Amino acid sequence: MSEMKDMIVDVVERMLKEKVDKDLVDTVEQGNWAPELWELFKENGMTAVAISEGNGGAGGDIEDLLNIVRLTGKYAAPIPFIETTFANYLLQFTQLQVIEDLATYMLCPNQAFTLENGKLTGEAIQVPWARHTKHLVTLANSTEGTHLVEINLSQAEIKLGKNLASEPRDTVLFQHATASQVSAVLPADKVHTITTLNSAFQLALMTGAIDKINDLTIQYTKEREQFGRPIHRFQLVQQHIVNLAGETAIALAAFNNVTEALQMNSQNSEVAYACIRFEEIIQAVTTIAHQVHAAIGTTHEHSLHQFTRRLWSWRDEGASTSYWTQVVATQLLEKSGDSLWGYLTSFSASSPLLNVEA
Repeated sequence: MSEMKDMIVDVVERMLKEKVDKDLVDTVEQGNWAPELWELFKENGMTAVAISEGNGGAGGDIEDLLNIVRLTGKYAAPIPFIETTFANYLLQFTQLQVIEDLATYMLCPNQAFTLENGKLTGEAIQVPWARHTKHLVTLANSTEGTHLVEINLSQAEIKLGKNLASEPRDTVLFQHATASQVSAVLPADKVHTITTLNSAFQLALMTGAIDKINDLTIQYTKEREQFGRPIHRFQLVQQHIVNLAGETAIALAAFNNVTEALQMNSQNSEVAYACIRFEEIIQAVTTIAHQVHAAIGTTHEHSLHQFTRRLWSWRDEGASTSYWTQVVATQLLEKSGDSLWGYLTSFSASSPLLNVEA
């Protein structure tokens, strides 16, 4: 990262470390959130980092924003940061006007919303933070094609719900509600790009949580004693720590590959590869962490479960691993001709499939 990005990350991490603790994260369990933390982010310009200066933002890039998202995942910040910032990122991406209020988004793979004469109808489930936000950015289908739509949630019927981590995941119902903004018809490749960006933001969140789980586990093995010595001295525990560190390093490397590819506007399949690999990483990381912590990791008093439950929840949101597996398989079959093995072994270091510079 550049010196500017290092400064942004340092400022955000100091804010989160100072303001977010287990008790604040627990407020989500009671259906609350942290508006003071949101205002702090807003005052420091973090909610507009990746918005262009022409739209009133800071003029940063997607790497800046994704690294802030990663940190909100690392501290389980109970604010709709990813929702509001990604909603605005999509509005800017489709040449619509960004908004200043709290917002959320839902990219419905099952085409939940229909658009007719500027009126939105349909129902979407598992909409993040809908009860606490004022605007929804979503995809909708008209007789002309697929559009990105921004609509005020005051027109919606909202049924409260939550995910495994008790984060707000609500059902939103519209009946002939007036859309505030509607994009031009989006071609299929642009819709796919939006899906790719959505997954990149989810990967950023999960990378932060994985990093935190690794930190918590190492700290616990140093503090917990058995037979008169810290448990990190035992060989079996050391093996667990090594495996956990390896999976964490893979997650961070995959995240960095994704951000670099997005910066170069050549994401190709980096997001797909990362999503597929994260399925294994999450399984390994959560299993190891809970084995090392034993029963205490599941108790209310300990913070480990706050992050493992989020990982399991976030993994199931957005485009699934099956979706990305099919995307990669289709690309390989279309490009490989009659010899898949020959195609795979023909790549040089500069191959677009590998997306690595020579």
